[in-house]
Parts: sequence; structure tokens; C-alpha cells
Amino acid sequence: MTFVSAQEVLSDGQEVSVTALSTNVIDLFATPATIHNQGAALRNLILGGTVPLTLAVGTAVTAAGAATVTVTIESDSVATIDASPTVHWSSGAVGKAALVAGYNFSIDHLPPGDYERYLAVRYTVATGPLTAGKFFAYLGGLPQTNVW
Repeated sequence: MTFVSAQEVLSDGQEVSVTALSTNVIDLFATPATIHNQGAALRNLILGGTVPLTLAVGTAVTAAGAATVTVTIESDSVATIDASPTVHWSSGAVGKAALVAGYNFSIDHLPPGDYERYLAVRYTVATGPLTAGKFFAYLGGLPQTNVW
């Protein structure tokens, strides 16, 4: 069993129908960093490529059309992640047929890079909207294999 602090959660069963930012945004410059009980800013851990990330589907995605979802990990200088976000990782477009409950996006840690202050996940829906679909994203732990 994996325990996750609320401060590490980006999406907790977040319903997505159209392109959306994760429910929560993490301030990487918060000190003292409570994430992973580290005394240094989380940003320094990311630079070392040691922060695990879980991205998963909780409720299967459905749509009237041939919808796809692309998940990106982004950082920005503002908490709204809309000034000029930096994309650190992208899943590429994943078709709705693959996005069943328990599907895990293939990433085991945040990639090293030059992260700005705020971190979020963006769900980009193409050929939508989705009529169902819930997503989970959190720092820490191993990819989930259970179905929510």
C-alpha cells in the first residue's frame, strides 16, 4: 500500500470532459518542503530525477467520438500555469479505448529539467468532449494496479 500526502496530490479522481489543468498546483519553492519529508525545496529533488510520479485513469474514458487524451507535466512562474508554461513530459495522444480504469501512463518519475515555481498536470482532450473519465496524478509511490 502506498501512502500519499495531500500536498503531493495533483488530481484525485478528477473528472475531465474537456482540456483541463489538474485540480491542484504544487509550489516547488515552498520551504520547508513537506513533500517526502525533505528539508530542501522539492525543485532540487526534481533536478536530480528522484521524485516518483503516478498518473492513472480511475474511471474509464468514454466519448461520443474518437476522443484522445494527452497528459503533460508542466511548470510555470504563475500558479495558474498560463503565462508561458514549460512542458517537461508528454504522454502523446492516447485513444479512449486504451483509457480504461487502472490504465497507468508510462512514467516513473518527474524528468530532470529546469522547473519553474509551480507544477501541474494538464489533460488535453481532442475530438471530445469526454462523457466520462476520472484521473489521478500524485507525487510519490508506485504506479497503481488497483481499479478505483
